[in-house]
Amino acid sequence: MFKNDKGQVRAGWFIVPAFIAMVVAQQVFALPGIFLLLSSEMPQLGSSVDVNVMEMLDNHPWFFLIMQGGGVLGSILITYIFWRFINKGTLRTLGLKFSNADFLYGLFLGAVSISIIFILLLSTGNVTLLNSFGSPEFSTYTVAFLILFILVGLSEEMFFRGYVMSTLASRNNPKWVIYVVSAVIFSIAHGMNPNVSLLGLLNILLVGLLFAYMFDVTKSLWLPIGYHMTWNYFQGNVFGFPVSGTTPHGLYNVSVDTGNDWLTGGAFGLEGGLLATLLIILGFFATRLYVRWKN
Repeated sequence: MFKNDKGQVRAGWFIVPAFIAMVVAQQVFALPGIFLLLSSEMPQLGSSVDVNVMEMLDNHPWFFLIMQGGGVLGSILITYIFWRFINKGTLRTLGLKFSNADFLYGLFLGAVSISIIFILLLSTGNVTLLNSFGSPEFSTYTVAFLILFILVGLSEEMFFRGYVMSTLASRNNPKWVIYVVSAVIFSIAHGMNPNVSLLGLLNILLVGLLFAYMFDVTKSLWLPIGYHMTWNYFQGNVFGFPVSGTTPHGLYNVSVDTGNDWLTGGAFGLEGGLLATLLIILGFFATRLYVRWKN
């Protein structure tokens, strides 16, 4: 139960405590943002007990960044501590040796994938553009969420791909087990997101497999990190769709009220639609072509 046939402690005894510690650290490191928000809003709320923190945060992008970004930094710190002091690894063996080509291609592929979905939905009448292409709505959210999604892409790839996959690989698990376990944990971690849907969770599992494939074939986290960053940012803060159920603040505003939820993803965002499924699958082929070209 505790050790494999080679006498090594099984990977799960590393991964589960690390995951729990990461969740706890996210809550603790988010507290400063919550305290700042409440201290700012309480004088106006008076004795009201009907307080929705997330709704208040929606009107304070910098407090939102401090809260969510703090939680993400907590996740990064815990991942590093476990990898460095429990697994006895380095950032290089975690997959963080920088690759300019991998990172740039990841950024490009994530942005193009979301752009293709947006163009297909717009051209088929499944979304309505509420402000013209010549009138993007820049705001503090544009910058705050850029910082946030950079941190999110880094932290989630460090843990779900770097830590989980490398820990499983060090115990000589089959490759399919490494892929599936990392993707399933990644999907489960998004299971409490607002407006979650079954197709959304399946697509997150599928993109988890894509990220695992990217990490495996490049031996670097920078391709999935780049893809993860622009996939989120272009979805929520360029084209104005919800990102895994969260409120969008895009340069452009779209309405999906008249669209097909199986395509648009509805309130969960593009990740809950079949077009995302298609583009994620195409991502496997795009990654394979890139690796063949690079080699």
